[in-house]
Amino acid sequence: MAKKGKKYIEALKQIDRSKSYPIAEAIELAKKVNFTKFDATVDVSFRLGIDTKKADQQIRGAVVLPNGTGKTQRVLVFAKGEKAKEAEAAGADYVGDAEYINKINQGWFDFDVVVATPDMMGEVGKLGRTLGPKGLMPNPKTGTVTFDVEKAVNEIKAGKVEYRADKAGIVHVPIGKASFDDEKLVENYNTILDTLTKAKPASSKGKYFKNITVSTTMGPGLRVESASL
Repeated sequence: MAKKGKKYIEALKQIDRSKSYPIAEAIELAKKVNFTKFDATVDVSFRLGIDTKKADQQIRGAVVLPNGTGKTQRVLVFAKGEKAKEAEAAGADYVGDAEYINKINQGWFDFDVVVATPDMMGEVGKLGRTLGPKGLMPNPKTGTVTFDVEKAVNEIKAGKVEYRADKAGIVHVPIGKASFDDEKLVENYNTILDTLTKAKPASSKGKYFKNITVSTTMGPGLRVESASL
């Protein structure tokens, strides 16, 4: 196990590890014990009672946070003709087709989200082995494979986040920055919570939200009480 630094240990001392906190209190304390000199990201991890080996219990999607994430996403759109013009007008950072496919094959990754029109997926699909492992492959489930590129770009710029359960059934989602007002972070959290609640698979049995943890970048996690669900 990696050795923890002095600042982390000091932060940990201010947290009752045996306690589960109401979400508002958890966010307030997570910000209080944050020791980074930069504006840390506030993250939430949901451990869900799902079996990700079953096809009908795969959880993946995207949601626009009401208060954004505090981060400006760089958007690359694969489109041609009028759709390319539409993407540019919406504020996409990069728009094109073959030239950007070649750049990515040469190791270029100066973007955060990729959007593609359906007619471009034949070519973009060839980047699967490159974009897939980085979580950058466009997908209809997250709204990044669409002809409505204006809406896609606007939502991403407004604070759209993608969520996906990993093999252990855990969903990690950023809900904003430590500089955000607590109320805005709570509102973003509730939006994610509502979205995951609605995404619960019908075949999932037992307790759905097994554990929820709030933390800041590099900081210790705080458990959120189930009563707040």
